[in-house]
Amino acid sequence: MSETVTKKMMLYFPKCEVETPIIYYLVKDHDLMVNVFRAKVTPEEEGYLVLDVTGTEEDIKKGMDFVKTFGVTINYTNKGVIRKENRCTHCGVCITFCPTKALQITNMATREVVYNSDDCIECLACTRVCPFNACVSTF
Repeated sequence: MSETVTKKMMLYFPKCEVETPIIYYLVKDHDLMVNVFRAKVTPEEEGYLVLDVTGTEEDIKKGMDFVKTFGVTINYTNKGVIRKENRCTHCGVCITFCPTKALQITNMATREVVYNSDDCIECLACTRVCPFNACVSTF
């Protein structure tokens, strides 16, 4: 039996596909579990999804090949939130709003804010509160 893995990805849906129930088909036809972290439809009616997909490597590949037939772009590596280190003043405002502690102060002597992108669920709370735009949404 194949090993189950989880992959985090961001999907971009062109305007013509935001109404297609793609997640439904991933679950029903490709035997995948999908956990949506963030979904957005822009005023231009393009769509973005940040999600975890769990299944076998083979099922995930087949599912993503299916998704691509709709003109959906799949981003496996880039995050929906990035941190611009050169803008951060380490004021700490963001850490109180981060539900997963992806942003935190690990050394009280230096008070440096550290960002762990693996813990980020892309809730975008940091992007709304950072006074220096160090946390930025790529959506």
